[in-house]
Amino acid sequence: MTSSNLRNAAGVAALSATALLLAGCVPNGAPNATSIAVTANDEGCEVANATGTSGTLTFTVQNDGTKVTEFYLLGSNKLTIVGEVENIAPGTSRDLTVQVGPGEYFTACKPGMIGAGVGHAAFTVSGDAVATTPEEDAVVAQYVAYVKTQTEELVPRVGEFVAAYKAGNDDEARALFPIARINYERIEPTAEQFGDLDPKIDYRKPGAIEEGLPFTGFHRIEQDLWLDRAIENYSQPEKNHYPKDDLVALTPEERATIGDQLVADISELNDKVKSPDFTLTLADITEGAKGLLDEVAAPDGKLPGEENEFAHTDLYDFTANVEGAQVAFDTVRALLVANGGAELATELDARFVDMLDTLAGYGSYDAGFVSYDTVDATKRNELAAKLTALSEPMSRLTAGVVGS
Repeated sequence: MTSSNLRNAAGVAALSATALLLAGCVPNGAPNATSIAVTANDEGCEVANATGTSGTLTFTVQNDGTKVTEFYLLGSNKLTIVGEVENIAPGTSRDLTVQVGPGEYFTACKPGMIGAGVGHAAFTVSGDAVATTPEEDAVVAQYVAYVKTQTEELVPRVGEFVAAYKAGNDDEARALFPIARINYERIEPTAEQFGDLDPKIDYRKPGAIEEGLPFTGFHRIEQDLWLDRAIENYSQPEKNHYPKDDLVALTPEERATIGDQLVADISELNDKVKSPDFTLTLADITEGAKGLLDEVAAPDGKLPGEENEFAHTDLYDFTANVEGAQVAFDTVRALLVANGGAELATELDARFVDMLDTLAGYGSYDAGFVSYDTVDATKRNELAAKLTALSEPMSRLTAGVVGS
């Protein structure tokens, strides 16, 4: 996904007002469903119609490519999964049947079931609102599908980053560092459920030392790529007690070891998420959304500028955390409204728009964000105020969805 993920207010409102249902909630071949043909191949994803009428839609996906593929109907933010059908073998077709309300959506295919997908295209639904409440199991399945798409995109992005790093292409690796982290930051609370994977992938040096763990992963590579800044940072009195023996440039062999381990750990995360045994609860989703915002505000988080203390790319992570929280909220929104939480849902809609619009003022994934060390105290206070305004209603989401 690219900077187009930074949606405008109208886009979020259209998505949030739509009753989202996973395909499994609507039987394939449902009566009165409108049929739309989709032709998929290894390079494209052609949808016969760019518009539809609210109600039940069936996308019949024909795979004319050489790779197993997936087809997605996405929300207006290009992140929230409204419905998906996977494992479409070459030469075969499968149906995705969804019930959707009026709004703006996107379609896409994912040949090879890895990477960012191809053929992203706008799809507009008009007509009357659809009044329906999804089943809890379907909501969980919808969010699990989203987590899977994020790890599927994470694997090649990290692979590209590590390849540049191992090859000694430091300028390229520095440019790819924040991009490689986007998908991880959107789903980090889920990754934290898998034992030592998050510490291996994303612990900063202080955290690793305090827990007696090896310093590996994204931030070990960050320290090596921005070594001068690391040496300067760890000469400060408040950090002078940390070991200095790793503040030397890694050899090519050491780079390969650290880089290969990160690739392996990310691949393991992807495998675990794609396991048939992997699932979550509604509370995991709602508390995960809150956790993503807590990640930003933590003393060692993005808002204080401690997450990427050498690269100063914290605004990429900040944005990804907020996007991830917004997708989790979108996924459970219909349940919140059905439980009498319409007012809270409307408040969260507005707060997410405000927060993401403010972040967009600092840049985008495509054009790049400003270096966080150039964001002065006044602007950081503004970001903090927007985050607090979002975090407060988010703290009530779990009670609104699953009860106290």
